[in-house]
Amino acid sequence: MAIYKKGEDYYIDYYVKGHRKREKIGPSKKLAKAVLQKRKVEIAENKYLDKRKVPKTTLSDLLNLFLEYSKLNKKSYKGDRSCAKNILSFFGNVSIPEIAPLDIEKYKQFRKEKVKPATVNRDLEFFRSVFNKGIEWGKALTNPVSKFKRLKEPAYRLRYLSLDEIDRLINAAAYHIKPIIITALHTGMRRGEILKLKWENIDFNNCLIEVVETKNNEKRYIPIDSTLMATLENIPPRIDSDYVFCNREGKPYVDIKNSFRSALKRANIDNFRFHDLRHTFASHLIMSGADLMTAKELLGHKSIKMTMRYSHLSPDYKRHAIDKMDTYMDTKEKKQKSNSSKLLKKLAPQVGLEPTTLRLTAGCSAN
Repeated sequence: MAIYKKGEDYYIDYYVKGHRKREKIGPSKKLAKAVLQKRKVEIAENKYLDKRKVPKTTLSDLLNLFLEYSKLNKKSYKGDRSCAKNILSFFGNVSIPEIAPLDIEKYKQFRKEKVKPATVNRDLEFFRSVFNKGIEWGKALTNPVSKFKRLKEPAYRLRYLSLDEIDRLINAAAYHIKPIIITALHTGMRRGEILKLKWENIDFNNCLIEVVETKNNEKRYIPIDSTLMATLENIPPRIDSDYVFCNREGKPYVDIKNSFRSALKRANIDNFRFHDLRHTFASHLIMSGADLMTAKELLGHKSIKMTMRYSHLSPDYKRHAIDKMDTYMDTKEKKQKSNSSKLLKKLAPQVGLEPTTLRLTAGCSAN
């Protein structure tokens, strides 16, 4: 790093990641020294920005661009829009280069005092995605959210209905929502998957439901049991609608919260959400003896990690693993003994001894 004079002006000369940089400062040598020192600090703290390449983008601009992308490409658009509103409210419409990692920490602390840790983490994961796309689109140079540390979240909530509660809920449900609840309990499908279910996705001959519009965009097939089959067969298809569950106009239900809450109240069931019907399906599936991989496929989980939350409910899960290991070790031991016996029988005639005598001489058990 150096300072040099050319004509009437001073210049500073330095390197950033192997690239040489030169800046014209002006006639003041003192100012040139101060700017050079500032550049040294920026480089050391990894905060150096090439002024010629810094995009002139505001936070509002970048968020709007991302929301347009989200609306077309993601299923979490409504959630993304909510996160964007929270972020813009805190930061204001600042320019993108002004947002530093320390500002992210301040936002995290601010939100932590108002909402649950999971909500804060979701906000920051969204913000990280926004900056990643911003870099990809040439609207940002760095991602100040790239290394944010997630807040510790409480243990995952796993609420499921007992068999008695299942009966009470079904009996308390209104006519239009009862088959929806039964479908959720017997398939583990998400609410959105159920409400978008069409008759063309149900194969009555092979007793299968084809789940097309899934969270991870990977369709899956779920067998139809006798209870669900009877339920579906009793729903009269409408000529003016392709949907299995639809209102009087033939349009699919969008919001069933009030009907579901009313059913819960009549059934005297507390602390329960519609999504917990999915947990109920998975929990009873595992407790009935299904293995985790089968549950994973039926639930449409991307990774087995999501399904593992139900493993403690399986009475045979760990026992099966231990028994399998015991069988494996026992088989190995018997095989080794068998191989030893065969070898002794082969060697005995060569040394003129009986196999039993040779076994004892070699220090082997007679068994």
